[in-house]
Amino acid sequence: MFLQTIVEKLRLLGRPRKEPYFMLKKLLGFAPKNMEHYELALLHKSSCVKDGQGHKLNNERLEYLGDAVLEAVVSDILYKLFPAKGEGYLTSLRSKIVQRETLNKLAVDIGMDKMMVVPRLTHSHNVNVFGNAFEALIGAIYLDKGYAYVLRFMKDVVFKSYLDIPSLAVVEQNFKSRLIEWGHKYKVTVDFDTYSEKKDKDNNIVFRSKVLVGGMAIAEGSGYSKRSSHQEAAKRALGKINSDRDLFQTLIRNM
Repeated sequence: MFLQTIVEKLRLLGRPRKEPYFMLKKLLGFAPKNMEHYELALLHKSSCVKDGQGHKLNNERLEYLGDAVLEAVVSDILYKLFPAKGEGYLTSLRSKIVQRETLNKLAVDIGMDKMMVVPRLTHSHNVNVFGNAFEALIGAIYLDKGYAYVLRFMKDVVFKSYLDIPSLAVVEQNFKSRLIEWGHKYKVTVDFDTYSEKKDKDNNIVFRSKVLVGGMAIAEGSGYSKRSSHQEAAKRALGKINSDRDLFQTLIRNM
């Protein structure tokens, strides 16, 4: 019944597509067992359905789970892929892989934009729709097949065919990662706190975060995901640290 409801939503949205089972089997490299996990991963909150108890169902809970599993799996792969690299390098590279910009592009490259149940207006205003869905897909694989299959998918499909690791390793665009590396270098704590969630005029959630360096709140940022708000806050923090010598000395002296 749940799958039929989603298929019906696809028809109403005018999004014809091939049988999802075969599309996912081709993408993942293995046969899904419980398709409900995957259908749910592809269901944006703006197109949510209700179960028999009236609970709204969408991919947000799977996104939460997939976020944690993805970070663990990427850490696992990088640890084995670069045995001679230190913590700073591995942390920076992992951040570049799991950052929302990379996941958004990755989701589109593997064709998730053609499988998702989401109104066009929603993803035109929220560029993170597909990256969020990729994390939800990871959560679905984990629930359906376990950690080993997530590792297999990321290693044999994503890393092998869709990620340009050498390019990611040299491009410094992840401000959060750079700030964390700075903290490691000078032994200064770096913490991020998302303290508010508000909706914009299109009903999309906007997150606002602050970054605390050495216990001091020195910058804030906002965005359509917690990660993007962290990135903006980190970018502003780095700008202050690099331009204000007194602040720099205060931060490292306090530690």
